[in-house]
Amino acid sequence: MAKASYFITIEGIEGVGKSTNIDAIKIYLENLDIDYLVTREPGGTELAEKIRLLLLDNYTEGISDTTELLLIFAARAQHIEEVIRPALDQGKWVICDRFTDATYAYQGGGRGLEREKIAELESLVQGRLRPDLTIILDLDPATGLARAAKRGNLDRFEKEELEFFDRVRESYLHIAEQEPQRCKVVNAAQSVADVKQDILRILADLGV
Repeated sequence: MAKASYFITIEGIEGVGKSTNIDAIKIYLENLDIDYLVTREPGGTELAEKIRLLLLDNYTEGISDTTELLLIFAARAQHIEEVIRPALDQGKWVICDRFTDATYAYQGGGRGLEREKIAELESLVQGRLRPDLTIILDLDPATGLARAAKRGNLDRFEKEELEFFDRVRESYLHIAEQEPQRCKVVNAAQSVADVKQDILRILADLGV
């Protein structure tokens, strides 16, 4: 029997098409008359969105890696308390644009912070809360950054060097290898239609 609610996260580097595919998931759930909530990280609440601005804006003063990590988990703590847990408790599906896997990929893989530090904060902030399903949209970083550049002004993360995103991508794929039951990798270099079909097949496998 299917669960009453699912916590689904969509992950990937810049330019993989997360927003487009979240829209496809929304339509899928609406067709099944499933109550859902779409949110994002960092962000999702008034306070967390303000922290998001702090994280993404470009500054003359550099943000230390530890400061960045703590800000991300501060936003996540508020997001979980105010949005994610209440929605799941109400039986809603929660679809989140990035979650803690992004922290392991960006701050762990990209910045080189110790995984143990991230895991400690994950346990403190989330308790036992983990996604039921994580869809990782995988794409060559050079292609993803070229797509992102077409959107206009780049934020602080999007201005990182290509090698940074190579490490982020490798981290995402490593996570998927370690947790194949939860994480499903989708080739985001395919056509929009093919990516959508792959994601819908993954959702159908939930047995809803």
